Amino acid sequence: MFAIGSLAVGFFGVLAVLTTVDPDNRRREPIVPDATIAAKSARANHLADSTSPYLLQHAHNPVDWYPWGREALDRARREDKPIFLSIGYAACHWCHVMERESFENEEIAVLLNQHFVSIKVDREERPDLDEIYMNATLLYNQGQGGWPMSVFLTPDQQPFFAGTYFPPDSRWGRPGFRDVLVGIARVWKEDRPRVAEAARSLTDAVRQVSMVAPSSGGLSSDRVAQAVHGLADAFDPRTGGLLSDANKFPPSQGMSLMLREYLRTKATGRPDARLLERVELTLDHMARGGIYDHLGGGIARYSTDPDWLVPHFEKMLYDQALVAGAYLDAFQVTGRQRWADVAADILDYVLADLRAPEGGFYSSRDADSEGVEGRYYVWSKREILAVLGAEAGELFCSYYDVTDAGNWEGHNILNVQRPLEAVAKLNGVEPERLRTILREGRAKLLAVRARRAPPGLDDKILTSWNGLMIASLARAGRLLDEPRDTAAAAQAAAFILHKMRDERGRLLRAYRQGRAHTPGFLDDYAFFAEGLIELYETTFEYRWLTEALRLTDDMIARCADAEGGAFFYTAVDAEPLIVRSKDSRDGAVPSGNSVAIMNLLRLAHMCDRADLEDIARRAIRALAGRVGNIAYGSERFLAAVHFDLAGPREITVIGDPSRDETRALLRTIDRVCDFNRVVLLIDPADPRSKPPALEQTVQPKGQPLAVVCRHHTCSRPVTTPDELAKLLQ
Repeated sequence: MFAIGSLAVGFFGVLAVLTTVDPDNRRREPIVPDATIAAKSARANHLADSTSPYLLQHAHNPVDWYPWGREALDRARREDKPIFLSIGYAACHWCHVMERESFENEEIAVLLNQHFVSIKVDREERPDLDEIYMNATLLYNQGQGGWPMSVFLTPDQQPFFAGTYFPPDSRWGRPGFRDVLVGIARVWKEDRPRVAEAARSLTDAVRQVSMVAPSSGGLSSDRVAQAVHGLADAFDPRTGGLLSDANKFPPSQGMSLMLREYLRTKATGRPDARLLERVELTLDHMARGGIYDHLGGGIARYSTDPDWLVPHFEKMLYDQALVAGAYLDAFQVTGRQRWADVAADILDYVLADLRAPEGGFYSSRDADSEGVEGRYYVWSKREILAVLGAEAGELFCSYYDVTDAGNWEGHNILNVQRPLEAVAKLNGVEPERLRTILREGRAKLLAVRARRAPPGLDDKILTSWNGLMIASLARAGRLLDEPRDTAAAAQAAAFILHKMRDERGRLLRAYRQGRAHTPGFLDDYAFFAEGLIELYETTFEYRWLTEALRLTDDMIARCADAEGGAFFYTAVDAEPLIVRSKDSRDGAVPSGNSVAIMNLLRLAHMCDRADLEDIARRAIRALAGRVGNIAYGSERFLAAVHFDLAGPREITVIGDPSRDETRALLRTIDRVCDFNRVVLLIDPADPRSKPPALEQTVQPKGQPLAVVCRHHTCSRPVTTPDELAKLLQ
């Protein structure tokens, strides 16, 4: 990461330029609103035809907003004006605040309209732009970034000043947005060489951090284990999750990686119990905390405190998918029904609230309702007693930490501080009776809550996030024997394949109200292919595997770096930007490269495609140098490396999928926890997918059988669940 001093003009340096009192200021032409610009600002802006709910939220601002595109960029060049680029998303609380305070402010709008070309971007529709200019913001502000992102660009898209939320007037140690605009307009007009120098320096820095220098080799099992244990060391031993004095995000990918390593150590006869303990501690505190919606299910994006109590109330589709996946992983490893129940509740929330009638899944629920963060979710004790009655209400409040004073800003966020049995004993009731009261109370309060003004819904459908959800639903359908989840995954997959491709069959990223647009990025291809692979391993319908392979081949053709290895985030024919980056960091969602590598390794074994394995290993070598001593930021990447180093087991079942004997073999496979395996079902009536290695396998009297292969060596065929279980153990 570049230090602030390495840039030509750092944040504080530019701020000084903007706020310094110049003794010659009286001789300068004042930066003041123009009456004609004020008249123009009253007209509708250019966002009204957008599909993005975030852009539509700003469509009637007095700011003359443009979406990112040729019209806005050409205007900036033609009029020689700097670009004000504002990036956010529909569920972003501080984006709403800045809109109310600044973008709906007539005086500020006049300044923007007179001196800038203002562009609004939905980070979820254009993650390529978000990544580039977030890197600029992080570099500019010594590692501080977030949304709303506020970046000032030259007409050729080079950033020269960046920040996040600005209040309209200076306060809390932040410069006022009004002062920032006046200062930048003056610097642009009077000191252009300084702006150009800052833009060149910051753009060069962004390009440098976006590059991936290939490592000299791959990663060993010991190196992976070291990074995983470093991650476990960084977990909070008291309440789980990564140690923090402030925000805590669900570490879903890290927990899944730790469970992989736990299984590896267990197989050696020396299980590292601490890895499992840290994961279960985190899962427990998340499920009991306020970050989890105890009435409607689902998980908030993060907690604003170390104890998981006070969430940032927005619910993102990707979090539901990834957190549910982590609970499913824990259920597989431990067999604990509690983890299965939490996963099921999260997915039930998605099906109830985020599922579109067409079958795809919406992006998010807002944190705010009626302009107030969290209003939809919090309670007073008086409200609860009025709904449930005195006796049941007091028991409900005792269990869910509800008091007269409240546990957050005078209100109550439902959370669980003590086990049910302890609360029952404390209140002198039988645990089963308390369990019934809580179940009935949740249903009644949920019905009351449903009558409140709901938080806003971002109803666009994103291919990448839907891919994550399809994968989790398919796994839940298989592991929890829940046909509804499997059917929902299949319907979403069919929707994307039918509605989110262009006339040439190219995958598109976003869809809303009948309009699909924007060519897919790396994560769209990778995440959706992963969902299709999981859907195949649940249903064994060959079409899902065929589509996963087709998408992966298309991804390779469009995004692969033939010289340096790994994959670019944008396709070879995408819009030229100031940098073509490689998406290699696992953050709130996994990187496209990490998921693509795992897909390549799985498909190589499932489809007998050695070339895919070669591409995956080249990508691993290209990205290995980014792995530090702690797995943070590389969790999903290291899971793929773990899979490759282990050498996956290839389990093939040959038999009629409608026969009970065939299904019994498949259930046996699911009962054995093994994250490093691939499964194929060969239907003798449909031999299209039969691997060459099994061409000579003969079914005795048509009886279903299973074969387990590893490192190009296969077991003898077995025909009973007991025999198969012994092979898998």
